[in-house]
Amino acid sequence: MKTWKVLYLLMVMILLTRGEGQLMENFYSSTCPNVEAIVQQAVATKFSQTFVTIPSTLRLFFHDCFVEGCDASVLIASPNNDAEKDAPDNLSLAGDGFDTVIKAKQAVEAQCPGVVSCADVLTIAARDVVVLAGGSPFAVELGRRDGLVSKASRVSGNLPEPNFDLKTLNTMFAKHNLSQLDMIALSGAHTVGFSHCNRFANRIYSFSTSSPVDPTLDPNYAQQLMQSCPQNVDPSIAINIDPVTPRTFDNTYFQNLVGGKGLFTSDQVLFTDPASQPTVNDFASNPSVFNGAFITAMRKLGRVGVKTRNKGEIRLDCTRFNS
Repeated sequence: MKTWKVLYLLMVMILLTRGEGQLMENFYSSTCPNVEAIVQQAVATKFSQTFVTIPSTLRLFFHDCFVEGCDASVLIASPNNDAEKDAPDNLSLAGDGFDTVIKAKQAVEAQCPGVVSCADVLTIAARDVVVLAGGSPFAVELGRRDGLVSKASRVSGNLPEPNFDLKTLNTMFAKHNLSQLDMIALSGAHTVGFSHCNRFANRIYSFSTSSPVDPTLDPNYAQQLMQSCPQNVDPSIAINIDPVTPRTFDNTYFQNLVGGKGLFTSDQVLFTDPASQPTVNDFASNPSVFNGAFITAMRKLGRVGVKTRNKGEIRLDCTRFNS
């Protein structure tokens, strides 16, 4: 075969690959060049109404990517309450996160109808809330398509639980090509998170027969948790995961772990396990190191289970499949 034919075929293959599955930072440069500015404005407007926009949008992105991949399947609303968002592990997802993405998508549709996926809008919004809370800005890769499957039955066993140990965390994250370093960095998002009391009550009331309180908890912090979450507390009550700077995206979460102030077992184990403790110490003392690792991990997370042209769609309404 002549050289020019070989080169031509290679070029065709590269272009097909890019069109089918490769994410790019400038994916919408010709079709919707202002998409990031449009989403940013919508997110900022929502943030001006409630701080919950920050943790709820970030958590929504994580929960979406870990089940069917980053394909906005978590946004689908089912009349039968059997979609991904209806699974027990997703019932605590705050409505403000959904509202943020839906409104951002509507703003994008008004200027670029049928072009930008809900999955990409969620990805941009997740980056934007980090920046709004004081985190470092970073470029996001785009080009995802929206998934065609959203089932509550496919959620169980695919999201981290608050009682996980290091090995279990690493195993789950490794399924998505995320390393221990990525997992620890992404855990740092808890610096702006909140939790309902039942997710950690066992650590302060029924840890073991010999010690009702988890001995890895700082005693003063344990007392604070008991005051905020007394037994038989209203199940709707939620508290900040980071008790020091709950509204700032920073490395204080890791400093809290060093001081025995990790809210979940899966938080505190990052410091108590010798295999992960050096990374926690590093992040606790070097905010720039944490920020760099977090950005790398977020970009890797955004590549999980990305749908190609043949497997997805550009949803017009994020809560409904096109057909």
